[in-house]
Amino acid sequence: GYFEQVVRQCRYSSKDLQGIEYIDSYVFNQAEYVRFNSTVGKYVGYTEHGVYNAEAWNSDAAGLAQERGELERYCKGNAAIAY
Repeated sequence: GYFEQVVRQCRYSSKDLQGIEYIDSYVFNQAEYVRFNSTVGKYVGYTEHGVYNAEAWNSDAAGLAQERGELERYCKGNAAIAY
């Protein structure tokens, strides 16, 4: 069988809210093929399929803006719980 996984995580490097990084990873059969990183601000592909998806997703301005907003909504909104 095949295994598809999406992993969304917040990395807190300090108690300062400026040190938070949001990562949205897409994995197929234990190999990450595309990732959104809030520090980079766009999707990056790691395989041929991932590069294709990253280019398509990066060209969608509304979707990319929503993904960038997850740092504020999801990570910073839950920072007190994480600490």
